[in-house]
Amino acid sequence: MNSNEIPEAPPQVTVNPFVAADVVDILRERGWLTAQPSPEQMAWCERAAAMLGSHAADRSGLADLLALVFHYDAAELMRQIQTHETMSRYAAREVLRQLARLILDDGPFTSERFKEVANALKENLEIRGRELFHPLRLALAGRVGEGGLDRVILLVDEAAGLGFATKVKTVRERMLEFCAALD
Repeated sequence: MNSNEIPEAPPQVTVNPFVAADVVDILRERGWLTAQPSPEQMAWCERAAAMLGSHAADRSGLADLLALVFHYDAAELMRQIQTHETMSRYAAREVLRQLARLILDDGPFTSERFKEVANALKENLEIRGRELFHPLRLALAGRVGEGGLDRVILLVDEAAGLGFATKVKTVRERMLEFCAALD
Protein backbone atom coordinates (compact mmCIF):
# COMPACT_ATOMS: atom_id res chain seq x y z
CA MET A 1 0.00 0.00 0.00
CA ASN A 2 1.39 3.36 -0.93
CA SER A 3 0.95 6.48 1.18
CA ASN A 4 -2.01 7.74 -0.94
CA GLU A 5 -4.15 4.65 -0.45
CA ILE A 6 -6.75 4.54 2.27
CA PRO A 7 -6.86 1.23 4.12
CA GLU A 8 -10.17 -0.61 3.95
CA ALA A 9 -12.18 -0.67 7.14
CA PRO A 10 -12.70 -4.14 8.53
CA PRO A 11 -16.25 -5.44 8.10
CA GLN A 12 -18.48 -4.75 11.08
CA VAL A 13 -19.70 -7.81 12.87
CA THR A 14 -23.09 -7.50 14.51
CA VAL A 15 -23.06 -9.12 17.91
CA ASN A 16 -26.28 -10.51 19.32
CA PRO A 17 -26.45 -9.57 23.01
CA PHE A 18 -29.78 -11.32 23.60
CA VAL A 19 -30.59 -14.82 24.82
CA ALA A 20 -33.80 -16.77 25.40
CA ALA A 21 -34.12 -15.43 28.95
CA ASP A 22 -34.37 -11.89 27.56
CA VAL A 23 -37.20 -12.97 25.28
CA VAL A 24 -38.98 -14.75 28.14
CA ASP A 25 -38.69 -11.62 30.31
CA ILE A 26 -40.15 -9.42 27.57
CA LEU A 27 -42.99 -11.86 26.92
CA ARG A 28 -43.84 -11.90 30.63
CA GLU A 29 -43.69 -8.10 30.90
CA ARG A 30 -46.09 -7.74 27.98
CA GLY A 31 -48.46 -10.46 29.22
CA TRP A 32 -47.79 -12.78 26.29
CA LEU A 33 -46.42 -15.47 28.58
CA THR A 34 -48.05 -15.97 31.96
CA ALA A 35 -46.87 -19.42 33.04
CA GLN A 36 -43.54 -21.16 33.14
CA PRO A 37 -42.54 -21.65 29.49
CA SER A 38 -42.95 -25.14 28.10
CA PRO A 39 -39.88 -26.73 26.49
CA GLU A 40 -41.36 -25.86 23.08
CA GLN A 41 -41.95 -22.24 24.08
CA MET A 42 -38.43 -22.04 25.48
CA ALA A 43 -37.02 -23.38 22.21
CA TRP A 44 -39.04 -20.73 20.36
CA CYS A 45 -37.64 -18.04 22.68
CA GLU A 46 -34.10 -19.23 21.91
CA ARG A 47 -34.86 -19.09 18.20
CA ALA A 48 -36.45 -15.62 18.53
CA ALA A 49 -33.41 -14.30 20.40
CA ALA A 50 -31.08 -15.74 17.76
CA MET A 51 -33.12 -14.47 14.81
CA LEU A 52 -34.07 -11.02 16.10
CA GLY A 53 -31.31 -10.10 18.52
CA SER A 54 -28.82 -8.82 15.99
CA HIS A 55 -31.56 -6.67 14.41
CA ALA A 56 -32.36 -4.87 17.67
CA ALA A 57 -30.24 -1.97 18.87
CA ASP A 58 -31.34 -2.51 22.46
CA ARG A 59 -33.87 -4.36 24.64
CA SER A 60 -36.63 -1.96 23.64
CA GLY A 61 -35.91 -2.69 19.98
CA LEU A 62 -36.13 -6.43 20.65
CA ALA A 63 -39.46 -5.89 22.43
CA ASP A 64 -40.73 -3.93 19.41
CA LEU A 65 -39.82 -6.77 17.05
CA LEU A 66 -41.45 -9.34 19.33
CA ALA A 67 -44.57 -7.17 19.46
CA LEU A 68 -44.91 -7.68 15.71
CA VAL A 69 -45.24 -11.42 16.32
CA PHE A 70 -47.82 -11.09 19.09
CA HIS A 71 -49.87 -8.10 17.95
CA TYR A 72 -51.36 -7.78 14.49
CA ASP A 73 -54.29 -5.51 13.61
CA ALA A 74 -54.83 -4.84 9.92
CA ALA A 75 -57.51 -2.20 10.57
CA GLU A 76 -54.96 -0.31 12.67
CA LEU A 77 -52.43 -0.63 9.85
CA MET A 78 -54.91 0.93 7.42
CA ARG A 79 -55.00 4.09 9.56
CA GLN A 80 -51.27 4.66 9.16
CA ILE A 81 -49.88 7.02 6.52
CA GLN A 82 -46.95 4.69 5.83
CA THR A 83 -49.41 1.95 4.81
CA HIS A 84 -50.99 4.22 2.22
CA GLU A 85 -47.59 5.34 0.95
CA THR A 86 -46.52 1.72 0.54
CA MET A 87 -49.77 0.70 -1.14
CA SER A 88 -49.52 3.58 -3.63
CA ARG A 89 -46.17 2.37 -4.97
CA TYR A 90 -45.72 0.56 -8.25
CA ALA A 91 -47.25 -2.96 -8.27
CA ALA A 92 -48.01 -3.03 -4.52
CA ARG A 93 -51.57 -4.27 -4.95
CA GLU A 94 -50.49 -6.87 -7.49
CA VAL A 95 -47.84 -8.10 -5.04
CA LEU A 96 -50.58 -8.52 -2.45
CA ARG A 97 -52.94 -10.29 -4.85
CA GLN A 98 -50.33 -12.84 -5.80
CA LEU A 99 -49.01 -13.09 -2.25
CA ALA A 100 -52.51 -13.89 -1.01
CA ARG A 101 -52.90 -16.67 -3.56
CA LEU A 102 -49.59 -18.17 -2.52
CA ILE A 103 -50.17 -17.77 1.22
CA LEU A 104 -53.63 -19.25 1.22
CA ASP A 105 -52.19 -22.64 0.33
CA ASP A 106 -52.01 -24.82 3.41
CA GLY A 107 -48.85 -25.32 5.38
CA PRO A 108 -46.72 -23.39 7.83
CA PHE A 109 -44.75 -20.41 6.60
CA THR A 110 -41.24 -21.76 7.04
CA SER A 111 -37.99 -20.37 5.70
CA GLU A 112 -38.25 -22.69 2.72
CA ARG A 113 -41.84 -21.63 2.04
CA PHE A 114 -40.83 -17.97 2.32
CA LYS A 115 -38.13 -18.51 -0.32
CA GLU A 116 -40.62 -20.25 -2.62
CA VAL A 117 -43.12 -17.39 -2.26
CA ALA A 118 -40.49 -14.68 -2.79
CA ASN A 119 -39.09 -16.46 -5.85
CA ALA A 120 -42.58 -16.97 -7.32
CA LEU A 121 -43.38 -13.28 -6.82
CA LYS A 122 -40.08 -12.20 -8.38
CA GLU A 123 -40.64 -14.47 -11.35
CA ASN A 124 -44.30 -13.62 -11.92
CA LEU A 125 -44.04 -9.87 -11.35
CA GLU A 126 -40.51 -9.22 -12.54
CA ILE A 127 -39.90 -6.77 -9.71
CA ARG A 128 -37.40 -6.79 -6.89
CA GLY A 129 -36.43 -4.81 -3.85
CA ARG A 130 -38.76 -2.59 -1.93
CA GLU A 131 -41.53 -2.73 -4.53
CA LEU A 132 -41.79 -6.44 -3.78
CA PHE A 133 -40.81 -6.74 -0.13
CA HIS A 134 -42.36 -3.66 1.45
CA PRO A 135 -45.98 -4.70 0.69
CA LEU A 136 -45.14 -8.27 1.71
CA ARG A 137 -43.63 -7.18 5.03
CA LEU A 138 -46.47 -4.75 5.66
CA ALA A 139 -49.12 -7.44 5.15
CA LEU A 140 -47.34 -10.21 7.07
CA ALA A 141 -45.23 -8.47 9.72
CA GLY A 142 -47.37 -5.36 10.14
CA ARG A 143 -44.60 -2.91 9.33
CA VAL A 144 -42.66 -1.64 6.35
CA GLY A 145 -38.93 -2.07 6.66
CA GLU A 146 -35.87 -4.08 5.90
CA GLY A 147 -34.89 -7.74 6.10
CA GLY A 148 -35.10 -8.02 9.87
CA LEU A 149 -38.87 -8.08 9.44
CA ASP A 150 -38.55 -11.26 7.38
CA ARG A 151 -37.29 -12.93 10.54
CA VAL A 152 -40.39 -11.74 12.40
CA ILE A 153 -42.55 -13.35 9.71
CA LEU A 154 -40.65 -16.63 10.07
CA LEU A 155 -41.40 -16.73 13.81
CA VAL A 156 -45.16 -16.17 13.48
CA ASP A 157 -46.53 -19.58 12.47
CA GLU A 158 -44.37 -21.43 14.97
CA ALA A 159 -45.48 -19.09 17.79
CA ALA A 160 -49.12 -19.49 16.77
CA GLY A 161 -49.08 -23.17 17.69
CA LEU A 162 -47.34 -22.89 21.06
CA GLY A 163 -50.17 -21.73 23.33
CA PHE A 164 -48.82 -18.36 24.44
CA ALA A 165 -51.13 -16.24 26.63
CA THR A 166 -51.96 -14.08 23.60
CA LYS A 167 -53.24 -15.79 20.48
CA VAL A 168 -50.75 -15.28 17.66
CA LYS A 169 -52.35 -14.86 14.25
CA THR A 170 -50.78 -17.11 11.63
CA VAL A 171 -49.34 -15.75 8.40
CA ARG A 172 -52.44 -17.02 6.62
CA GLU A 173 -54.77 -15.28 9.11
CA ARG A 174 -52.77 -12.05 8.76
CA MET A 175 -53.04 -12.17 4.99
CA LEU A 176 -56.80 -12.70 5.13
CA GLU A 177 -57.22 -9.89 7.65
CA PHE A 178 -55.05 -7.51 5.63
CA CYS A 179 -56.96 -8.20 2.41
CA ALA A 180 -60.28 -7.71 4.19
CA ALA A 181 -59.13 -4.38 5.64
CA LEU A 182 -57.62 -3.18 2.37
CA ASP A 183 -60.86 -2.23 0.66
